[in-house]
Amino acid sequence: MSEEENRVVPLKKRPMGLGRGLNALLGEIEREQPVGENAVLSEGIRMVAVADLSPLKGQPRKHFDDAALDELAQSIAARGVLQPIVVRPAPPGIVGYQIVAGERRWRAAQRAQLHHVPVIIKAFDDRTALEIALIENIQREQLNAIEEGQTYDRLITYYGHSQEALGRIVNKSRSHIANLIRLRDLPTQVQEWLADGTIQMGHARALLTTPDAEALAREVIRRGLSVRQTEGLARKSKKLPITKPAKQSIEAASDIALLERQLGDLLGLKVNIQHDGKSGSVTLGYSSLEQLDMICQRLSGERI
Repeated sequence: MSEEENRVVPLKKRPMGLGRGLNALLGEIEREQPVGENAVLSEGIRMVAVADLSPLKGQPRKHFDDAALDELAQSIAARGVLQPIVVRPAPPGIVGYQIVAGERRWRAAQRAQLHHVPVIIKAFDDRTALEIALIENIQREQLNAIEEGQTYDRLITYYGHSQEALGRIVNKSRSHIANLIRLRDLPTQVQEWLADGTIQMGHARALLTTPDAEALAREVIRRGLSVRQTEGLARKSKKLPITKPAKQSIEAASDIALLERQLGDLLGLKVNIQHDGKSGSVTLGYSSLEQLDMICQRLSGERI
């Protein structure tokens, strides 16, 4: 809850629950005492004007609930910002600091009409800053599936992470990361429904390989279908023609479907295999120019 986020928790006493954890990335930072505008600041913490802070470019979180922000703003108005915001010096040409962890507190502080907030300044590079922002949001369970998947994709595309490496950082399975990245293959409207909670992750996964995901999603929403019902609807929409390719057994079709899933998880892309018994084709789907560039680099043998 909002008061929980504004509660003072010394980082060094937190369990290392997420891979490297924030301790490893931030270092050991004491936050034992409340920090208000008139408080004596402990070592490494200073007061900075709210106007001198700006969100991190590429910040994982895009959606902020207004009611929750108002609740946090009330807590901050009564008690001050108890947990310092982690920032880094802004890039050349930009005045002030970029928020690495604590954008929600900064937004709530503005609503509470605070002029200064406590910050911890660290010289993070772009990759580390994005890792910290991702881990903090996952710890607080404040990212929706689309935001989380987009951040994984960005760390892979721009900063050379593998799915396995990301899994170790955030303590998630490789298949979890691959599945979230694949959500980018969904139509924009379906992604928006998933982000705002109109449909759930299970619905989205069932719709991923359907011929018209948006139309099916509208049907799911209209009828209020469960995930299991959505899976059945998706299977019906993908039924093969009655005329089957010669000598293609049920086992072979199952093997091909399994291979599609394995390749899709490995690449983080939508994979379609067409096989007629002797030959066929493999199609890779991409949802952004960055993913297309990644495909080209891998096919050319360049190091990503």
